[in-house]
Amino acid sequence: MIKGLHHNAYRCRDSEETRKFYEDFLGLPLVHTLKIEETKTGRSTGAGVLHTFFQLDDGSCLAFFEAPGMPFEFKDQHDFDLHIALEVEPDALDRMFAKGKAEGREVRGVSDHGFIRSIYFRDPNGYVIELAAKVPGRESAMDPKKSRARDLLDEWQSKKPRPAQAA
Repeated sequence: MIKGLHHNAYRCRDSEETRKFYEDFLGLPLVHTLKIEETKTGRSTGAGVLHTFFQLDDGSCLAFFEAPGMPFEFKDQHDFDLHIALEVEPDALDRMFAKGKAEGREVRGVSDHGFIRSIYFRDPNGYVIELAAKVPGRESAMDPKKSRARDLLDEWQSKKPRPAQAA
């Protein structure tokens, strides 16, 4: 039924600043832009909404909505709260790390997670972008029979603190 990811969509502060990061810095081409002045159900979008799509090599997209007339709270978030992880070839990590540093961007990493190595940036909207490169042997980490993923989840569930019940 589900064939893959078509796109993930996020709010953005400024479509051009977002384009500069995703197209110029990361190399994801801007492939579609849609201006929405009224939703399909007839709701006005006020000043209008711009929906932009940046394509990954597999055909899926990261998309962004700039909606100046609609309130949205951009807030600092920890990487655990929200991040976008994009797969890259292993040699791209060092290249993108150096490129980010040369442009004066905040760059963190290289983090070795065992099955992937990663570096991290923040986009102009504050979202954390992880570039992740697979490492040899990663297949075992992603094989549920070998990784014990379900066993570890069940163990976590059985040991985590339960919220206090309301009286």
